[in-house]
Amino acid sequence: MSDIIHRFKVGQTVEIQPSKLRRAVAGRYAITQLLPCDWNDPQYRLKSEDEKHERIVPERDLSSVA
Repeated sequence: MSDIIHRFKVGQTVEIQPSKLRRAVAGRYAITQLLPCDWNDPQYRLKSEDEKHERIVPERDLSSVA
């Protein structure tokens, strides 16, 4: 069992860090679900108002929105 804690909470707004490997719409995403860790990195299910689908993104690729 992992002792790693999710830094973000359901309902919180975050931004996805740019990546050459991920095509994501720029802007804010709402966290809809906390997911298990992958390689000691918590994961999240995110939804943008500008996309019809949800995304699964590791915590290392997210930043909080002030």
